[in-house]
Amino acid sequence: MADTEIDAKKIENKVHDLAEAMERIRNNRADRDDVVVDMKQASRARLELLAQDLQPVFDALPAENDQFEFALTSGETPRLWIDMTGFVRMARDRRVYEFVKDTRLGRIVLGESDDRERMARMVTDYVAERVLEKERMVEGEWLSMKSYDFSRPKEDSQAIALASIPEPARKRSGWFTFFLFLLGILAGAAGMIAWAWFGRLPTL
Repeated sequence: MADTEIDAKKIENKVHDLAEAMERIRNNRADRDDVVVDMKQASRARLELLAQDLQPVFDALPAENDQFEFALTSGETPRLWIDMTGFVRMARDRRVYEFVKDTRLGRIVLGESDDRERMARMVTDYVAERVLEKERMVEGEWLSMKSYDFSRPKEDSQAIALASIPEPARKRSGWFTFFLFLLGILAGAAGMIAWAWFGRLPTL
C-alpha cells in the first residue's frame, strides 16, 4: 500500500513538473514573439520617418516619370522601396539604415548610416542620378535622329542608303555572285559527264 502511494506521488510530481515546464516555455515564447513584434514595429517606425523626409523629393518628380516605386511594405523585414530593385531596410541592430539594391550579380549595399538625414541624402542623390541618366539617354536618342528627314519618302531613303555603299563594293558584290553561280553550273556539268562516262560519280 505504501509503495502504491509513493508511485502515485511520483507521477503527480512529474505531471506537475511537466505543466510548469510547458507554462515556462509558453511564456518564454510569448516574450520572444513580443520582442520580434516590437523590433519589427520599431523598424517600420524608423522607415516611416525616413519616408516622411523623402516625400517632398518624390512629390517633385514629373508625373510621367515611372522609374520609381515609393512605398513602405510590411513583412518579415519592413522595407521602404525606392524603385523596382532598390530599397531601404534596417540592419540587424535596428539602428542602422541600409540602402540595398538587387542586381544581376546579387544584392549589394549602396550605403548605410545610423543618421536618418544622411540616409535621406543618399537616396535623394540616387534618385537625381537616375533621373539625369534617363534624360541623357532620351537626349542621345533625339540627337541620333535629329539629322533624319522624316518627310522623305521611303523609296528615297532606300536609294540614299544604297548610294552610301561605295561603288567598287557594289560592283564586287555583283561579280562575286555571278562567279559563284557560274561555278555551280560548271560543277554540275562535270558531275553529269562523270556519271555518263564512268557510270558513277568519282570518289575523292
